Amino acid sequence: MTRRSLREQAAPIGAPVSGPPARRRGLGHAIADILLWIAAAAGVVCIALVILAFTANITLIMFRTGSMSPTIPAGSVAIVQKIPASAIEVGDVVTVDREDDLPVTHRVTSVVAGASEAERVITMRGDANASDDPYPYAVTSVRIVLFSIPGIATVIVAMGNPFVLGGITVAAALLVVWAFWPRESRESRELRRTGTPEVDS
Repeated sequence: MTRRSLREQAAPIGAPVSGPPARRRGLGHAIADILLWIAAAAGVVCIALVILAFTANITLIMFRTGSMSPTIPAGSVAIVQKIPASAIEVGDVVTVDREDDLPVTHRVTSVVAGASEAERVITMRGDANASDDPYPYAVTSVRIVLFSIPGIATVIVAMGNPFVLGGITVAAALLVVWAFWPRESRESRELRRTGTPEVDS
């Protein structure tokens, strides 16, 4: 006995026998699929950033001030890569780490040899500033800006909030459970409504 023969027996005499009902996905399923794809893409991006951070010395820099406006406005995030001082050229936008102070990211205006073969002494200026920084920087390496994305610094800062991270984690877990939770098929519901037992073919 098959499911189709059972349905034919249960159907009234003279009633047309339809084939298996088409499976329809509701709006909720479509939204869940989209959210899962977004979560998967975000996960891939995070994994790629971690790999790049370890293999290519690529990290992120957030801009809180507008000293590099309009090239890099406040609230932007820049992708930077560590390079030796010997590779610095005039016009590069680089980040210099400073002891007991925050890093500074400005445009290089001059480069001269330093005290050693690996060292360079550079002067820098923010694009929004009228003059160079007050003093030069003696560096053996810097982080050069590859490109920047405006307006996402606040989002990244918010992502670091424990409550936001906890909420995202819980929401992602609920989404995965909801998406993969076993559901009764439409065919099974129709058989149960008509009182016909379901028999495997």
